[in-house]
Amino acid sequence: MKKSTYPTIAALHGRGTDANDLLPLIQSLALEDVLVIAPRAPLQINLGLGQGYAWYDLGEEEGPRPQTFRLSLELLRRFLAEIKAAYPVDPERFVLLGFSQGTVMAYAAGLTDPILVRAIVALSGYIPCRLDLSPEPGKLSRLRVFISHGTFDEIIPVQLGREAVELLKEAKADVVYREYPMGHEVREETLRDLEVWIKQLLS
Repeated sequence: MKKSTYPTIAALHGRGTDANDLLPLIQSLALEDVLVIAPRAPLQINLGLGQGYAWYDLGEEEGPRPQTFRLSLELLRRFLAEIKAAYPVDPERFVLLGFSQGTVMAYAAGLTDPILVRAIVALSGYIPCRLDLSPEPGKLSRLRVFISHGTFDEIIPVQLGREAVELLKEAKADVVYREYPMGHEVREETLRDLEVWIKQLLS
């Protein structure tokens, strides 16, 4: 008897939070029969008001410090391979969803191994091109991407979100891009647009 597989979302949180941070967001999408896996970033940081976690240290111009970034990327790729082996994941409905640093990691994992995931949800992030992770033109024709960014984002400027759109389109990815009059956050209008997109993808 063939084992059933399920659409799966791996949720990658942002800097200073933990694995639980994006679970309410995913719950608000009212998805049915979906596996949700939320890893915790490996670096513990002290933000003054308590401890949180990060995927990488910040280097020049607030970009990823290469050593910690590449270590986390290797850990993340290994983790994603392990969950695909251990759980009934449908590879054609496997989504990386990230916010901020989590988006940077989702891009990095998805672009370095396009067969690894079917889709990326990129909330308020960017592609770390300085680390040689720009997508190759024409190489991402099977990848679907939902990108959202705030026009008043004070942490990651909206221009970086727009640049990601252009890079992904050049690589032939199927991209949906939405801008909202907000800062570095996710609002209800973002969730409404995301819900429509992801339900169509996972159906």
